[in-house]
Amino acid sequence: MDRLLRFFLNQFVRRGSITFVTASGMTFTCGDGTGKPVRVRLTTNEVARQLLLDPEMFFGEAYTDGTMLVEQGSIVDLLAILLDQPDIMPRWAKLQWWLRYLVRNIHQFNPRGRSRINVARHYDLDGRLYSLFLDADKQYSCAYFEEPDTTLDDAQLAKKRHIAAKLLLERGHRVLDIGSGWGGLSLYLAEMTGARLTGITLSTEQLQVSNARAAENNLTQSTKFLLQDYRDIPGSFNRIVSVGMFEHVGVDHYDTFFRRCAELLEPDGVMLLHSIGRSEGPGITNPWIAKYIFPGGYIPALSEVLPAIEHAGLLVCDIEILRLHYAETLKAWRERFMARREEAVQLYDERFARMWEFYLASSEMSFRKQNLMNFQIQITKRQGIVPMTRDYIQRGETKLRQLEQKQRPRLQIAGE
Repeated sequence: MDRLLRFFLNQFVRRGSITFVTASGMTFTCGDGTGKPVRVRLTTNEVARQLLLDPEMFFGEAYTDGTMLVEQGSIVDLLAILLDQPDIMPRWAKLQWWLRYLVRNIHQFNPRGRSRINVARHYDLDGRLYSLFLDADKQYSCAYFEEPDTTLDDAQLAKKRHIAAKLLLERGHRVLDIGSGWGGLSLYLAEMTGARLTGITLSTEQLQVSNARAAENNLTQSTKFLLQDYRDIPGSFNRIVSVGMFEHVGVDHYDTFFRRCAELLEPDGVMLLHSIGRSEGPGITNPWIAKYIFPGGYIPALSEVLPAIEHAGLLVCDIEILRLHYAETLKAWRERFMARREEAVQLYDERFARMWEFYLASSEMSFRKQNLMNFQIQITKRQGIVPMTRDYIQRGETKLRQLEQKQRPRLQIAGE
């Protein structure tokens, strides 16, 4: 088994330097010797067999279970090498990839009941966990780094400002926030623009926090949060925004999602969709991520999203690709988490902390080394709703930045 593992790993790892030590004592080094060397110990013979059978699943499990130990370097260093190889995945794993692709619609089937269960598995974890690594406003999506040295809190504020400018909000506008999280974006839009926000979520934990924050900031008259599916929300809205929720919709539900948005959006309305995306075309959710982190989740390719927008009779006005912004966001989250890792162990246990460490590290390296990105799609129902050039975005951001200077102390503590 050890010789077989060495053969296949040498076929895959052609850049960098990784030394593997097996449970039986065999030591071998893969790669071209460049970069920071990493040393990995496999503590059981079973883990070597599992890595040969299904590396995409068992690599994460081995680290989480402690049967794969990184003795030199860190899990980030190891993933940086593995996700930067000429082949995007080991050749012996391609059969499992195709089998998963053939049944991906089953795993992404998200009717109302299943959607709520899937959301609860991730977002209804102990709220103190997210406070370990998120910014003060608890923004759990890609930040917007206007400068390389921007802090996480400022980058998340810039993200909200950027989205608000694209929405062209006016006082009194009715705005639907689909997947409102802990309420930060809705509260920002209501406070900065005078719009009337309705935020919907499937997480009871997030709902409670959002309503408490609205009350704390005296925004209950302009902001309300509901435990409701996007398919069931009534009414009509001048603006629709969705940030970090579309990854939970599932390919078979894209037509339903955009048709419902078309029904809810006023004729002169504007919609802004912010989502993680993949640049290389349709794919699958990593099986480890699907099992332990985001059940039912899927990162879409633009080629899967745009046809659904067209089918709904909607018009795409603007698409912006955010490339390394999420890599920097995840780096900040990972560093914050590691600085308070012992608190995560106390909340759950050592295995959970290792799982979360692997999740943040592998996500960061996927954006930094492979073809993941974020996209923002601005959508309307007819022509002429938004200006012909993009100058209005900068003007809107400048106006919001000036307003923030007056309100900033309150905004900074909104998520505490």
